[in-house]
Amino acid sequence: MSYMVGNLDTALLRTFITVAERASMTAAASSLNLTQGAVSQQVRRLEDVLDVSLFERDRRGLRLTGPGERLFARARQILALNDEIWAEMKGNAQRGKVRLGVPFDLVGKALSPVLKSYNAAFSQVELSLVCASSPELKTALAAGDIDLALIEEAVGEGAGECLRIERLVWVGARGGVARARRPLPVSMVSQTCAFRPTVFDALDSLNLPWRTVFESGNIEATAVTVRSDMAVTAWLAAMVPDDLEIIAADRELPPLPAFAINMYWAEQTTKPAVHALAQHMRKHLFGGVT
Repeated sequence: MSYMVGNLDTALLRTFITVAERASMTAAASSLNLTQGAVSQQVRRLEDVLDVSLFERDRRGLRLTGPGERLFARARQILALNDEIWAEMKGNAQRGKVRLGVPFDLVGKALSPVLKSYNAAFSQVELSLVCASSPELKTALAAGDIDLALIEEAVGEGAGECLRIERLVWVGARGGVARARRPLPVSMVSQTCAFRPTVFDALDSLNLPWRTVFESGNIEATAVTVRSDMAVTAWLAAMVPDDLEIIAADRELPPLPAFAINMYWAEQTTKPAVHALAQHMRKHLFGGVT
C-alpha cells in the first residue's frame, strides 16, 4: 500500500516560527525584512498545505491554536536540524567565535558538562563565557556583546525558546536557623538578579520583615553565606548545591513561582557555530527539552 508523502518548506516554517515568537505579523515582517502581506501569504500557504488553522487572535495579538502549538515545537527541531546539516555540509560549523551569556547560578552543575561536550565536539570554535544576571545578559545581547544567552524569566514573560521550567525554592543551611530569624536575612547573588523582585514582593505580600546580607554578584559568596547559616536564598531547584537544603515545609515563608530558562540568540545571526551551540543546548542541557 502506498501513500503520498508531503514536503514541508523550511522557508514557510521560519516565517511561522517568527510570527509565533512575535505574536504579530507586522513584527515578524520587520524581523524577516518582508512585507506584512508576504508574511501573511506564507502563513496561509503553510496552513493550506497542512489543512489546519495555526493562529487565532486575542486581545494581546496572535496566539497559536492547538495544531499551531504542536507544529511550533516540531518546526524548531526541523529548522535546527536543517541548519546543522547545512553548516556541516558547508564545512564551517566547527569554526568561528561564540560568546555565550549565562546567569551565575547556571554555570555550575547544569552547564559544566554541556560546555565540556560542546568543546569536545566543536574543538575549533573559540567559545567564551560571560556571566551576569539575566537582565544584564538581555542588554548585552541587544548590544551585540554576546551571541547567545540563557535567560531566567517568569514563566510566560519571555519570547525566547524555553528549554526548561524549574521551581524557584527557598534554600538554607542543613539544620540551619536563619530561616526563623526576623527580619529574615536574605542573600541574593546581585541587585539585578532576575529572582530578586519576585522574592521580595513575596515576602512583602506576607508583611514578613527582611534584610539583605549579600548582593555583590558572586555565586560562591552567596553560597557561603547560606552554608554558614547567615542567610537564606532563593534558587532554582535543579541548581541547589547538594550540601544545602531546600526549605519545603516552612509555612512562614511564602511560596515562590516557577521560572523558565529561555534561550535567546542575536537576531539574524548567520554564525553556524551559534546555531550549533543552540542545538547542543537543546540536546544536552538538563538532558534535553522537558
